[in-house]
Amino acid sequence: MKLNVKALALACGILWGAAVFLAAWWIMLTGDTMGAPTLLERIYLGYAFTPLGSVIGLVWGFVDGLIAGAIFAWLYNKLAG
Repeated sequence: MKLNVKALALACGILWGAAVFLAAWWIMLTGDTMGAPTLLERIYLGYAFTPLGSVIGLVWGFVDGLIAGAIFAWLYNKLAG
C-alpha cells in the first residue's frame, strides 16, 4: 500500500504546527516563560513564548511538518514499492 504524499505532508504540517502553537500558549499560561532558551527557540527564528511568537512558531512548525511528512511518505513509498 502506498501513502499519499500530499495528504500525509499536509496532516503532519497541521499537527506539528498546532503542537508548537499550543506548546507556546501552554508555557505562557503556566507562567514559566523566562528561562534558558528551548530547542525550538534555537531552531525556529522568531519563535518565543509570546502571542506573536506562537504564530511564528505555528508557521515554522507547519512548514517543518510539511517537509518531514513529505519526505517520510516519499521514502516509505520507495522502500515499500
